[in-house]
Amino acid sequence: MSIPRLFVPYSGPVHEGVQLPLGAAQARHLWVLRLPPGSALELVLDSGPWRADLSELDKDHALARLVAPLREEREAPVAIAAYIPVTAQLSLLDDLLPPLVELGATLIQPVVFRRSEYDAAKTAARFERWQRIVHSACEQSHRSKVPGFALPVAFDALLAVDMAQRWVAHELPSGQDNPRLTRAPVAFTSGPEGGLTDGEYAALTAAGWLPLFLGGSILRAVTCPVAILGAIRFQLPR
Repeated sequence: MSIPRLFVPYSGPVHEGVQLPLGAAQARHLWVLRLPPGSALELVLDSGPWRADLSELDKDHALARLVAPLREEREAPVAIAAYIPVTAQLSLLDDLLPPLVELGATLIQPVVFRRSEYDAAKTAARFERWQRIVHSACEQSHRSKVPGFALPVAFDALLAVDMAQRWVAHELPSGQDNPRLTRAPVAFTSGPEGGLTDGEYAALTAAGWLPLFLGGSILRAVTCPVAILGAIRFQLPR
């Protein structure tokens, strides 16, 4: 079993021997794992990751002792912003978020497209669950930072995105070669069920987004973002 990694919101003084209380949910998680005192942990503090060991544990209380800072770099070498579609079946995001986190997205921003079936109240009701999924995926994949994640924004927000590389997936070939990845911040987006409208695609390309073609088959709304991010990480060093 890999060493459990926990994100602990703590910005105070850090040095070897500092004792930090963990959250009740984290304590319950460690309790389920049946970890004895002295077990190794990894804690990600506001200042960075640390090696730690478990000092105390019961069902709702845990205390960890800092041992030494972890000298590591697990994050992508450039910022990667995933502008994902709001799907008709909101539970699909439960499955989409973990791979985006695991593959290193630094921002995951849902977008309301024209063909999105968007219900603001239902979406807000699931937001806390999605935040927990993002945090859990960060811990499972041993990331060092939690990606940005916010409630959905309107399509027009994409037209104001200011990143060196901006890609929009489209099901029809544009006649151009796919954009070549450079070592610079990159944003990508793709449409919901039914795809982008012609107007949305035209507005994005007019705003400087480059078309991206992923082959002749039609990808699901939750498959396309993962495919794009996987291709990006394959080409990036580290």
